[in-house]
Amino acid sequence: MTLPTAVEVALRLVAVLAAFLLLPLLVGQLEHKAMAHMQARLGPMYAGAFHGWAQLVADGVKFAQKEFVVPARADRSIFSLAPAIALIPYLVVLIVVPIGPDWVALDLDIGLFFVLAVMSVSVLGSLVAGWASANKYSLLGGMRVAAQLMAYELPLVLAAASVAMAAGTLSLSGIVEAWSPWWLLWQSGAAVVFFLAGLAELARPPFDMPVADSEIIFGPFTEYTGLRFALFLLAEYAGIVVLCALTAVLFLGGWRGPMPEQLGWLWTLAKVFLLAFVVIWVRVSNPRLREDQLQRLAWQVLVPLALVQLAVTGVWRVVAG
Repeated sequence: MTLPTAVEVALRLVAVLAAFLLLPLLVGQLEHKAMAHMQARLGPMYAGAFHGWAQLVADGVKFAQKEFVVPARADRSIFSLAPAIALIPYLVVLIVVPIGPDWVALDLDIGLFFVLAVMSVSVLGSLVAGWASANKYSLLGGMRVAAQLMAYELPLVLAAASVAMAAGTLSLSGIVEAWSPWWLLWQSGAAVVFFLAGLAELARPPFDMPVADSEIIFGPFTEYTGLRFALFLLAEYAGIVVLCALTAVLFLGGWRGPMPEQLGWLWTLAKVFLLAFVVIWVRVSNPRLREDQLQRLAWQVLVPLALVQLAVTGVWRVVAG
């Protein structure tokens, strides 16, 4: 590798790391303020005086001051490793997600396959945390995480396969290039399935049974304190960013829009934050599902809908090709 190439790779990785550290915090700030307005909550509006701008800073200081507590019967090494297992896969995924024509750290020909494989690893962090905590409520939350992963990974993959079949490529940049506005109509079923399945894998409301505080305290994160717990929160918001970015790239045309291609990354970020607002709005406006309702939604609604969408896409490819 020549020096200019090495410098370019290093700069791309630094940019991905900066986005990974910044975008989840912005989504967290958006959630604080949106929920405060939607639910008339005054608490998040006080820190920093002006519209509570320092709320995330105050939360960070609070987490940094808390003591690291490890249960006596916990598997100490696995217990400590679980937050990294939940967080690092989202950083790896961002490396291959394009936000502009040339704004991608690594453009893989099998980018979609790579993304789906790596994203599923992050869910294991919560499962590992529940098992290693030596707490029955944590273990129950971890089992719920595993149940959701098995139920919703299939419709997620089927929805993504429909888009890949329509575009004729597994490259994320290639999918954006093949996108056209009428995909908003004929791939809408896959978009709904992909987005809902992604929310379920993130255990976001109304699919937050693994961390149902009224039933199992806080699920797999019950025994976590301080910065370790903060890393799980960062992983959740990083997952929201990744899910919204993938939805924008696969179904909304990514950087394609009224802006020139040189500014396409602004269009992509606008779509990401609009979808992030939808995630927050769904949390505020919908009650938590029961476990049986969650499984019924996956197997009786989302999987059949994804299969129908995949069949329609296949027929279109045969007829058009």
